[in-house]
Amino acid sequence: MNEIMELTKIDYVSVFPAVLALLAGSKAILSLFEWLFHRLGLETKWMRQRREEHELLIQTSQNLTALQKQHVHDMEKSDRRDEEISADIKKLTRMFVDKEIDDMRWESNNFATKVSEGKPCNKDSFKHCIHIYEKYEQILAENGFENGEVEISMELINDAYVRKMKEGF
Repeated sequence: MNEIMELTKIDYVSVFPAVLALLAGSKAILSLFEWLFHRLGLETKWMRQRREEHELLIQTSQNLTALQKQHVHDMEKSDRRDEEISADIKKLTRMFVDKEIDDMRWESNNFATKVSEGKPCNKDSFKHCIHIYEKYEQILAENGFENGEVEISMELINDAYVRKMKEGF
């Protein structure tokens, strides 16, 4: 019981600086040993582990830099490819529109020729041709083109349609 009484009489205010001094001293001794081992070319397990972690950190940093460069390169390549695809889509769209215009023009002119030759045409054929002409005009307007070739054919078709309507198909 006397031992316990002695522990209660310890001055803890003086123990705290002593513990700090002990920790600082042990750190200094460890640093001295580390310096000495380094000078002698020896390597402890702890030093080797620290060196390996440092090398791993440097290697990871280099790999990350390489990945960033590759990412930038891939993004530039992707952007160029997107531009090429966009240009190809525009080209295909232009080709499709040109083909549609040519087909509608040919169909209208062909029907006008058929009407002018006096070949028999039914009411549905006239309506179809007029509908095709409306779509033709819309496509021309959407693409900024002017109609110059089909107007005369449509005048002929409209005149024949009006005449047939008066006569009664």
